[in-house]
Amino acid sequence: MAHHSIDVGVTFPTVEIGTDSGAIREFAQAVEDLGFSHLMAYDRVLAVNPVNRPDWGTISPYTHESPFQEPLVLFSYLAGLTRTIQLVTGVIVLPQRQTLLFAKQAANLDNYCGGRLRLGVGLGHNAVEYEAMGVSFKGRAARMEDQIHFLRRLWTEPWFSETSAFHEISEAGVCPLPIQRPIPIWIGVSAPAAVDRAARIGDALLCYRDVSQAKETVSSFRAAVHNYGRDPDQIGVVNNILQGMMGAPKYSPEEVAICVDTWRKAGARAVNLHTMDIGLRGVDQHVAYLRSVAHMLKLGRTVV
Repeated sequence: MAHHSIDVGVTFPTVEIGTDSGAIREFAQAVEDLGFSHLMAYDRVLAVNPVNRPDWGTISPYTHESPFQEPLVLFSYLAGLTRTIQLVTGVIVLPQRQTLLFAKQAANLDNYCGGRLRLGVGLGHNAVEYEAMGVSFKGRAARMEDQIHFLRRLWTEPWFSETSAFHEISEAGVCPLPIQRPIPIWIGVSAPAAVDRAARIGDALLCYRDVSQAKETVSSFRAAVHNYGRDPDQIGVVNNILQGMMGAPKYSPEEVAICVDTWRKAGARAVNLHTMDIGLRGVDQHVAYLRSVAHMLKLGRTVV
């Protein structure tokens, strides 16, 4: 196994920073300056009022009162304000989006940020959002697989013709093409079928596993990748270290360092630290916590 180091990124704490452009810029630049490898943004198009949905708390901790940024718009703003940090969606609910429009937007963004874009995509869990956006909740897995196939063609070929159950393109393509050809697609997972999909067609597995599952998660995924005739050293595991949300614990910077090292030893490519929902408010508190984490991890140098 060729993994001796690990990248460490953070989630954009949208609920606790809000919409002020200066605060958003300050947070992103601070995270980059601290040496974190990537900034991840969650996707939430429709904000749901849970009053008449008593089970909503088991589905999501966020409601119509939780401000979420649109990831591609957010990253278009940050592309020119940052220099090195990767910009990661985690995850775009791909089947809800028009494939060709998404391909165009992502290609433009990849050019704006100098090839720093990583696209975490997934099926989502919110049937209310699918309904409101006029997309069938059923069959979304087949639609997403078809989308991934077409996206890769749209990002690498100036034009082509192909018809499928979900798409029809006739001697056309996206211009300009992105810097990355194609843009990496990380498949976000929760169910076994999604893990299999990531092993079969993904550029990485983006998961949300407890640290106790690190070794098994990485080893089983590498085996699945190998079974599809792909190189496990090229199709990595990226784990989101959740805190506070849905009953997850809050970690001290020392405990974060232990989690990161456990995933590193297991062979993960990267981890992502979620700092929302642990009592931090505003840019200053989030950055202070992350500064302590960066110090524990000795960021700015290779995390070994």
